[in-house]
Parts: sequence; structure tokens; C-alpha cells
Amino acid sequence: MIGFLRFGTLERYCTRLNLFFLFASLTVGTCIYLLADLFDRLDDFMEAGLGVFEILYYYGVKVPLIFTQIIPAVFLLAIVIQMGVMNRSREIVALRAGGVSLNWFVRFFVFYALIWSCGQFLFSQYVAVYGAQEASRIWKEDVRKTQLDEVKIKNLWFSDGPYIVQAEEAFPSRSRATGITVYEFEMDSQRMIRIIKAEKALVDENGWGLLGVREMDTRSFENIERLSLFLPVRQNLQAFRAAEANREQGLMPLWELSELIKRLEASGSNVEDLRTVWHSKWAYSFTLVVMALMGLALLSFSENMYANVGLALALIFVHYGLYVVGVSAGQKGILPPFVGAWFANVVMAALASLRLLWVGNPRFEAWIKDWLGILPLRRA
Repeated sequence: MIGFLRFGTLERYCTRLNLFFLFASLTVGTCIYLLADLFDRLDDFMEAGLGVFEILYYYGVKVPLIFTQIIPAVFLLAIVIQMGVMNRSREIVALRAGGVSLNWFVRFFVFYALIWSCGQFLFSQYVAVYGAQEASRIWKEDVRKTQLDEVKIKNLWFSDGPYIVQAEEAFPSRSRATGITVYEFEMDSQRMIRIIKAEKALVDENGWGLLGVREMDTRSFENIERLSLFLPVRQNLQAFRAAEANREQGLMPLWELSELIKRLEASGSNVEDLRTVWHSKWAYSFTLVVMALMGLALLSFSENMYANVGLALALIFVHYGLYVVGVSAGQKGILPPFVGAWFANVVMAALASLRLLWVGNPRFEAWIKDWLGILPLRRA
């Protein structure tokens, strides 16, 4: 363990070299991101009448968010470029001749990536998330002229006592909802006794007032139409407004998101999407470890730096595609939230690790070939 944590001359050299390429790539990537975003939004800024100072402030508070978004790709490119430069200068050959194996690079970069992942997580939750909230406020209030209170929630549902309530659309700032369906159950037997449909609902601290009501008794199958009906549902819409306002970009720090999940879960609301966002915050930060494994796996295929940079860019898009698919599946309940959030990391890390084991462990390679029947192992 002491030898693993030793930070000698080679470790310091690899760290300095990686930091140089990392910050260079981060600077270039951030500038490209800012220019692309500025050209995309410039017309909106001009139409809203924002001055140079307001635009600079908007991008100033958004820079930390940009850092957290592009750091996994930048980290992979930095490793690929670093190893390519070391290979072109014959440093890799010299190190291997001196007894430094590929396994040493794997251990070093995984440990190095873990440190960066912890820093990335803390930075994203303490700095980037508040910058993202401020940038979102500026965009909605100053550019789009849309107040944050004007939130429309689609397909809202929750439970409250004997009721399960579903609303097609809800407007928290106006305390209104439309397209209401209420399922009422007996508290003892949990048997459904009524299905109530209403065109709209007016919400206050005392309950929900339904208008344009059609009621069906599931025991007698009797249908009744009413102009109005009051239900003692005490669930207000403010907690749902906070969730909806921050859900799209995950603009809540982890601890606030945890409290929101507890409140909504206590009300009986579906929190699968928010749980997926919670797990994805961890998964995205620790993507750096996966990128380290992928970068070293690329080196085992080819020592051509330019080819590896191109392959690295392709792998970045593959990983991002898997990440989006996994998170979407978790939010829709197709996969458990934890599995959906970590799906891309697990798949790409497993593939990279298998490649590194194949190259760095001759016994593993021989075992795989024997299992596949390609190269039978000698038996006594």
C-alpha cells in the first residue's frame, strides 16, 4: 500500500505533463464551447437588448458549468496526447526497458483520475451548480422574459391519504391544474371505490376544488356528473414547482436534491427521474476514471497519437450516447435509477479493463483463448 501511494520522480513527471495537456485542452475546449454558444444565442441577446457587460456576466457564471461538462472528454484527450508525446520521444520504450510495465500506468492513472473525480464532484456541487442556476435565471428573465415562477408541470401525479391524483398539466404559480383524474381507495382494504375525472382544479391550503366533474362508483358502476366537487387533498404544488424548475439541467446541489426527493416521496409522487439525476451526478464525476482506462486501452491498440485522438473523440460520443440512453431509461422507469445512471460507465470501463487485462496479463489472454477454443492450454 505504501509503495502504491509513493509519489516519486516518475509520478511527478507524469502529473506535470498531464496537467499541462489537461489545462491546454480545457482552455481550447472552453473557448470553442463559448464561441459556439455565443453564435447560437447572439440574436436572442440582441433582441433582448442585453449589453456587453450582461453578456459577459452570463458567460462568466456559466464557465464553471462548462468546465464540469467537458472535463471528461478533456481528461481523455489529455491522456491520449500525453502518452502519444511520450511514445514519440521514446520515453515509453525507455520506461518499459527499465521495468515499468503497462500495469504501472494503469495503477497511476486510475489513482490520479480518482483524485480528479473527487475534485470534479465537489466543484460541480459547490460552484458549478450555483453558476448554472444564475445563468438559467438570466436566460429566462432577461433574455426570454419568462419568470421562473411561470412553470408548467406535465403529467403530475401523487398520492394523499386515500387518493391518487393525476393531472395532465399543473400551474403552481396560479394554483391551478387541468385534466384531473382521482382514484379513491378504502383505507382498510385498499379497494378502489371511486374514479373521479374533472376538467380543472383550483388548489388552496384546504384542498382541491374540482370543476366539471364526472364520477364513477366502482362498486355499483353508477356514473354521476357534478358542476363541482371538493376533495380534502392537502398537497400543494410548490414542491413540484421547485422540482420542475431545476429538473431539466439538474440545477440543484446534491443535498438539496436529496431533501426534495424525500419530500416528494413522502407525498407519494413518482421520484424515479429525480433519483436518476441524483445518481447521475456521482456517475458523471467519476467518468474520469473510465476515461483513464479508455485512454490506456487505446494506447494498447496503437501508438499513433493522431489515430488515437480520432478514436478518442469517437469513444467520447459513444460514451455520451450510452450515458443519455441509460439516464433516460432510468428516468422513465425502464431501468433502476442507479443502473441507468452508471450504465455507460460500467459498459465502457468493462470493455477497457478487458482490453488492458488481455495486454497486461498473459495468463488472462491464454485463459480467454482456451475458453474460446483458440489456443488450448497445456494439460498434464
